[in-house]
Amino acid sequence: MFEALFLGLIQGLTEFLPISSSAHLRITGEFLPSASDPGATFTAITQIGTELAVLIYFRRDIMRIASAWINRVLLRRSRIEESAQDVRLGWLIILGSLPIVILGYLFQENIRNTFRSLWLIAIVMIVFGIVLGIADRFGKSQRDISTLSSGHGLAYGFAQALALVPGVSRSGATIAMGRTLGYTRESALRYSFLLAVPAVFGSGFYELQGAISDGDNNAPYTLIETFGATLVAFIVGYVVIAWLMKFIATRSFMPFIVYRIALGTLILILLATGVINA
Repeated sequence: MFEALFLGLIQGLTEFLPISSSAHLRITGEFLPSASDPGATFTAITQIGTELAVLIYFRRDIMRIASAWINRVLLRRSRIEESAQDVRLGWLIILGSLPIVILGYLFQENIRNTFRSLWLIAIVMIVFGIVLGIADRFGKSQRDISTLSSGHGLAYGFAQALALVPGVSRSGATIAMGRTLGYTRESALRYSFLLAVPAVFGSGFYELQGAISDGDNNAPYTLIETFGATLVAFIVGYVVIAWLMKFIATRSFMPFIVYRIALGTLILILLATGVINA
């Protein structure tokens, strides 16, 4: 239980920062007493906790967009207070969720096994840290969410799908794409949070259903331990969101970029010297 709760803490701390929570869970598992990979199922379920924090923190935005989309598209009725922009954002979030749903389904086996190699994770941490650094440094900051187009929405979606590889970072990839397309840091970060909602809940509840069906067979942690980790991730995640939104209003992503490159380099050294196994 202690290990699971500690991993829940790590999940909450790292999910929204552009440093990859799945990579941190994978790496942290190597240094715990059990010295085991928490696994893709544990990672996906604990992400439900952090995504619940998103629902609460951005509840006004999410309720406004969902209400407008449901009324216009499903109920075929229009209200004066609902904007066409909110309806469009609803469609764009659906469009942007398709790449990760399709690729996640097609590459399930790779996600559970091949992609969790620490060699791959370390290299990806460094490479995408550099990509984020370049995108953040040269991004024009000319656009906000209100100008989001279908093409840009789909580009965001493919960027999010890259996060199927631990080390990429869901927020890091979508923020890098947003900055490349000319969106402000705050807009890129805010849309990253909104876009993640369907994908994270979808994968989390899919894995949860499978875990319940299988019981605790072949799982490093029991369902009770996993639920405890999810609760910790929710509480810590909410605090991190509040802090990050204030931080990014006046600062760049450079501290996270330096951290990614340093951690990736350290893991490569530990692997090369045999301290840890891939």
